[in-house]
Amino acid sequence: MSDRFRDARVFEQLDGAKLAVLAESARDVDFAAGELIFHRGASADRFYVIDRGSVALETYVPGTGSFVIETLDPGDVLGWSWLFPPYRWHFDARAVGEVVATEFDAARVRGACERDPELGFELMGRFARLIIERLQFTRLRLLDVYGDDPR
Repeated sequence: MSDRFRDARVFEQLDGAKLAVLAESARDVDFAAGELIFHRGASADRFYVIDRGSVALETYVPGTGSFVIETLDPGDVLGWSWLFPPYRWHFDARAVGEVVATEFDAARVRGACERDPELGFELMGRFARLIIERLQFTRLRLLDVYGDDPR
C-alpha cells in the first residue's frame, strides 16, 4: 500500500502517528474510465483520496438525466457521507478517466476516532471545512444554472 494519501490537503500537517492509524484503514484502488465508484442511496462504507485522474459527482435531474455537480481532482477527498448516519451516499460518483485512489474503510476509521477522540476531533474539523467548501461551490454552481441570487 502506498502512502500517497499523506499529501492530500485534508491531511496536511496531520501528526505522523495519526497518519499511520489512517494508513491501517487504507488500500490502493483503481477505476476504469466511466466506472461508477458509488451510487446514490448505497451504503457509504468508505471514502477516497484521489491520487490520479478525476471523478464527477453526479445527481439525476428528472427530464434532464445525470447532471455533474462537481469534478474532483488529484488530492481531493471523495465522500463524507461515511461520517453521518445513516451512512448513505447522496450522489453518484463516476470516474471521468482512469482513476487511481486510496480507499479508506469508513468503519475502521470511525472506530479509530472513537478510540482516539483527538483524532476524531481533528478529522471532523478537517472534513467540516471540506464540506463547507463543497457546499459553497455547489451553491455557486446552482446560481450559474438557475440564475441570480434572489437576495
